[in-house]
Amino acid sequence: MHEHRTYAAGVEASTAELIRTRPPRATSGFAPSGRVSTHQWGTNRSVFRGRGMEFAESREYQPGDDVRSIDWQVTARTGRTHTKLFQEERERPVHILLDLREMMQFGSRVRFKSHLAAEIAAKLAWIGHDGGDRVGGLILTRSGVRDFRGARTRRAVLRFIEAIAEETRLDRKPGKELSLADGIRRLRHECRPGALAFIVSDFTDFDKRCEQELRRLSKSPHVTNIMVTDPLDCELPPRGGRISDGDRAVSLSGLKRHALQDYSTAFNERQERLELTCRQRAMAFHALSTPDDPKSLLYVKGIEPGRRSQ
Repeated sequence: MHEHRTYAAGVEASTAELIRTRPPRATSGFAPSGRVSTHQWGTNRSVFRGRGMEFAESREYQPGDDVRSIDWQVTARTGRTHTKLFQEERERPVHILLDLREMMQFGSRVRFKSHLAAEIAAKLAWIGHDGGDRVGGLILTRSGVRDFRGARTRRAVLRFIEAIAEETRLDRKPGKELSLADGIRRLRHECRPGALAFIVSDFTDFDKRCEQELRRLSKSPHVTNIMVTDPLDCELPPRGGRISDGDRAVSLSGLKRHALQDYSTAFNERQERLELTCRQRAMAFHALSTPDDPKSLLYVKGIEPGRRSQ
């Protein structure tokens, strides 16, 4: 895979850059709860326990596997402990809804929101793939939506990652964007019970309709919402300079105090509504800002990737 164009660091994500986000194979896999930050690295990843289901194959035992699923015949033959896997465990899909619309193409610290979101989505895709799960997704773009059916192959993951990289480029032509509500509705039609669904967005248009679609989605898969923000999303500095979308510029110093307060209040209320919805519907919620390291999402608090709890 060869890329010859120059990328703006922290703004556009190259395919090679997103490939390098792949966590170590020994520390990949989603925990049975299916939620970011509750991952038990290297454990049995399926939400299914495998009891009374159709046998698929055996693999070497990993810490955290159910001892009741040990394949004693293979263990005795090979001298190494093996665990039985069942068909349902192999068919659990991972769905990633990634928001790369126009409002995500912004950042005041370290990187653009779109760049951070792209890295998060790539990490989730790699973890699902390395855990043996089908990985698919939807990318909300500046001109519509790109749909990727769930698959278990490395080629499919690379196609998804290549598309993510393409949609972070500044030269992508704008068109008619879909709302986040429409994206979640499409995601809901693709998810079946037991699936894992991840939504990576700044949730700028999280309105009543979007909340309704999110509640509907939560009835079937395990849902994790990852809110990607920038410090200027939360609060505008009263003596700031000028901000621009590339076409128009606004002088922050010219804004009235009540306008600055209304801006902060609207952001806080939107995040609080989203967090409340997540609590009420048993969905996971995480918020990352552009200066943050996305690796913080991917391990149990107090246990760094690559380390085991004692």
